[in-house]
Amino acid sequence: MQTVKMYTTAVCPYCIQAKRLLQSRGVAAIEEVRVDANPQERLRMMEITGRRTVPQIFIGSTHVGGCDDLMALDGKGGLVPLLNGA
Repeated sequence: MQTVKMYTTAVCPYCIQAKRLLQSRGVAAIEEVRVDANPQERLRMMEITGRRTVPQIFIGSTHVGGCDDLMALDGKGGLVPLLNGA
C-alpha cells in the first residue's frame, strides 16, 4: 500500500470526508500536515500543488488533488489501484 500524505486543517469537513473515504479503502495511516498550525507548510503546499485549499492529497508521489478529485478518482475505479501501487 502506498503512503498517503494529506495537507489539512483542524476543522475542514472536506478533509474529514477524504480521510473517511481513504480509510474505507484500506488506508490505515495518513500522514497529516496541518497547514493551520504551521503557515510555512501552507506556503510549501501552495508551491508544490499551485492550490491554496485543503485537503491536498498525495498517494505515493502522485498529487491526487482535493476531496472532489479523490472522490472522482474513486468513482472511476482508479483509487484502489493507485493505493496498491499500480
